[in-house]
Amino acid sequence: MPYVNKPRPYKKEYQQQKARGEQPTRNARERARYAIDKAGVDKNGNGKADAREGKDIEHIVPLSKGGANSKKNLRIETPHQNRSFSRNSDHTVKVNKAKPKPKPKNGNTR
Repeated sequence: MPYVNKPRPYKKEYQQQKARGEQPTRNARERARYAIDKAGVDKNGNGKADAREGKDIEHIVPLSKGGANSKKNLRIETPHQNRSFSRNSDHTVKVNKAKPKPKPKNGNTR
């Protein structure tokens, strides 16, 4: 908890994000979340769609792989599903490869 005894420097963080060029992508992600929340049903009135309560919005094609923030590229998942993935030693995301089917023991090819 880095901001226990002092106020968080929001203005400084915003300027750093602008300098790094992050602001347009952050805004696009926020617009995509807003579109999903606006389209969903909100019975308890807290501003989030009930289908998204306690869940994350995941990109089907990741932004790092050229995916967009359009509604077609987004889906709702639990935080565990969205945040659990393996990385290689060079910090790229591992691709889950399908396991080969075991060969039959009796020699049949079917």
